[in-house]
Amino acid sequence: MNSSYSAQNITVLKGLEAVRKRPGMYIGTTGIDGLHHLVFEVVDNSVDEAMQGFCNDILVVLEGNDVVRVEDNGRGIPVDIHPTERVSALELVMTRLHAGGKFDKKSYKVSGGLHGVGVSVVNALSEWCEAFIHVNGKIHTQRYRIGIPEGPAVETAAESLPYGAGSPERRGTVVRWKADTSIFETTTYNFDALSNRLRELAFLNKGLKITIRDERLSIPKVHEFKFDGGVKSFVKYLNENKTVLNKEPVFVEGVRDDGAGGSIEVECAIQYNDGFNEIMFSFVNDINTREGGTHLVGFKSALTRTLNEFLKKAKISKKLDESLSGDDVREGLTAVLSIKLPNPQFEGQTKGKLGNSEVKGIVESLVNEQLELYFDRHPDVIANILEKSVLAARARIAARQARDATRRKNAMDSAGLPGKLADCSEKDPALCELFLVEGDSAGGSAKGGRDRRTQAILSLWGKMLNVEKQRIEKVITNDKLQPVIASIGAGCGNNFDISKIRYHKVIIMADADVDGSHIRTLLLTFFYRYMTELIERGHVYLAMPPLYKISYDKKSFYAYDDPEKDRILAESGKDPEKVTVQRYKGLGEMNPDQLCDTTMDPAKRNMIQVHLDDTVEAERIFTTLMGEVVAPRREFIEENALLVSNLDV
Repeated sequence: MNSSYSAQNITVLKGLEAVRKRPGMYIGTTGIDGLHHLVFEVVDNSVDEAMQGFCNDILVVLEGNDVVRVEDNGRGIPVDIHPTERVSALELVMTRLHAGGKFDKKSYKVSGGLHGVGVSVVNALSEWCEAFIHVNGKIHTQRYRIGIPEGPAVETAAESLPYGAGSPERRGTVVRWKADTSIFETTTYNFDALSNRLRELAFLNKGLKITIRDERLSIPKVHEFKFDGGVKSFVKYLNENKTVLNKEPVFVEGVRDDGAGGSIEVECAIQYNDGFNEIMFSFVNDINTREGGTHLVGFKSALTRTLNEFLKKAKISKKLDESLSGDDVREGLTAVLSIKLPNPQFEGQTKGKLGNSEVKGIVESLVNEQLELYFDRHPDVIANILEKSVLAARARIAARQARDATRRKNAMDSAGLPGKLADCSEKDPALCELFLVEGDSAGGSAKGGRDRRTQAILSLWGKMLNVEKQRIEKVITNDKLQPVIASIGAGCGNNFDISKIRYHKVIIMADADVDGSHIRTLLLTFFYRYMTELIERGHVYLAMPPLYKISYDKKSFYAYDDPEKDRILAESGKDPEKVTVQRYKGLGEMNPDQLCDTTMDPAKRNMIQVHLDDTVEAERIFTTLMGEVVAPRREFIEENALLVSNLDV
């Protein structure tokens, strides 16, 4: 190694080179999420135009050959020459980091894109990119290759555009690009994933129409989103398949001075349902703050404080010896909080958490005032909410007592682990795997085929509890779930601590039949509701055992689905009568060696990692499939029946 270190060792990256050198710093990942991030960066610019009142129509088009086009009817990126940089404003915006109209707060009072890196990063990470500006009846365009302009911005004719020019009065910006295949792991966009985020943006900007069209299909697929009810419509959408306590969401809105010459706009809608789970989404300038922040802390404080004040006046208060906790008042709550402010301080480029200290007090004060006014006028609504909150408090107290009893029991048991757990010898969680196996027969085969050093086996038995319909005290005392909770070792519900998990891979291994699918669904529901972070951190997997064993000429082959079985049969070239095809009905039919070779050996197995890409859709799916209301589940089954019509069960 060269020990000298001087000025010649210092590398200076010019222009957009830094983005191409370290794309993860700007878009998080070069996987599918980073690819989609390109779309959202461009769309966010169009939404910023909508927030200023200059745009009401956005179109996202997935063209063939992995090309994307985003159109809006905003003011259009300026194309005149910048007074000091001597190039067009369009070229500055497209090719320079930290160049944009969102710094002086004259063109944009609030915006999601604050760092001025959005569209320039898209340009830098594309094989080619082109921008078209419609303004004053003229069209200006500039084309770039890996972020470098091929020439200056020029006026162009409408007939030369790669899309419909529309009327001469058309205005706005069109950005079209092809992601660089040398940077991204995949350049194939997921229509549904993009649709989910665009639907979210439409909810947060009432009256804004956002359309996504997939032209990669022979018959284009189109989703159009427009919600005049804003966040109220969002809450109704989330509670669509639930039984609600207040038919119309409680709506809070207002504007407050931020103390620095600006103002903070607050919108919030809340609605309770008869379930036991909290659904809470918070946004700042249309950015989903998944990790919360000061605005969410202010909202939660206001809700808890307001309900406790009303509880003091209610007769039902005599039935409770202590105040309502935050968890009590949020049981069965569905809420969407959206605030807009001029100078948000986010933690990192991913903008997952808001840090502005002044926001907490502003949101708390406004929400508290307006909730008091609303509940004073609607005594029936507050009565129903208080009754539910008191029941939640009693359940919390019962759950605490159940946990204490469990801890005492475990304290007397030196191991503190369930008897059905065949643990591994390795102590580093990062190297350990826990297989949750359906039935003692399959569990026996799994124990015989495992690597005892790193693989633990927990056999499941009996009917698993559907936690979607139960409170926490029923969950932690359930004899089928207690072994799962104890084996993972990180607690459950609000007491779940991801740092204490004993295995970094929790693998659900169930039979490839209807019963096995049901067990997988029940366990995933449990993890989603009470160990959400286990899924978010990528620790949950589904084992993929083979469906068929195909034998001929004293050789055995395994097929994981029907197409693979057909391929193996075709490649064998054998008379069908000389080929044996065994359809596995359950894991217990495999001996330990077969189960190891096909399903458990890390070098040979197939597994599916469970991701939580869209919490809104995940919420709706779990409610639909596992909730109390039957009609939506029947509709879902009927709509998806064709997908399972060929299953051999």
